[in-house]
Amino acid sequence: MAADEKTQAKTEQAKGKIKEVAGRAVGNERLTAEGRAEQTKGDACQAKEKVKDALND
Repeated sequence: MAADEKTQAKTEQAKGKIKEVAGRAVGNERLTAEGRAEQTKGDACQAKEKVKDALND
């Protein structure tokens, strides 16, 4: 997995987790949902890069 893309995926996951936790803490369902969406996006990017790596081996 390219280091830049891997880092970007991990950052997306971390930002999403922070938003989700903050949303739950203040009772903001929209912020919680945005956080979950960002985490999912990060997971998808990470999975895509793993598939690319597997195909290139």
